[in-house]
Amino acid sequence: MAKLTQEDLLAQFEEMTLIELSEFVKAFEEKFDVTAAAAVAVAAPGAPGAPVEAEEEKDEFDVILTGAGDKKIQVIKVVRELTSLGLKEAKDLVDGAPKPVLEKVNKEAAEKAAEALKGAGASVEVK
Repeated sequence: MAKLTQEDLLAQFEEMTLIELSEFVKAFEEKFDVTAAAAVAVAAPGAPGAPVEAEEEKDEFDVILTGAGDKKIQVIKVVRELTSLGLKEAKDLVDGAPKPVLEKVNKEAAEKAAEALKGAGASVEVK
């Protein structure tokens, strides 16, 4: 089997959806018994007057569909693009609003998804 270069691997990852990439990371962690958690800076316990800014700043957001609006078919199409769900699953998600479309994504991805859904006529909330 030919060895893939780092560039080849990155090219493959670029083509994946967020959900596919998330599933890959989970499978990788299980296979090699590792964790892909980000390094966290630890503050000295009991430091007087130390600001706790890390807890206030969110780095994971949920995009919640609160309503489909008048253009339900367009909203279903956008949900399918964002999540790679099948037609039935995307329709069920839109029909069952309010429901989360994306969970625990970064701020940029959450804003992009919210704009795409709003552009299709949906009501969206980012938490």
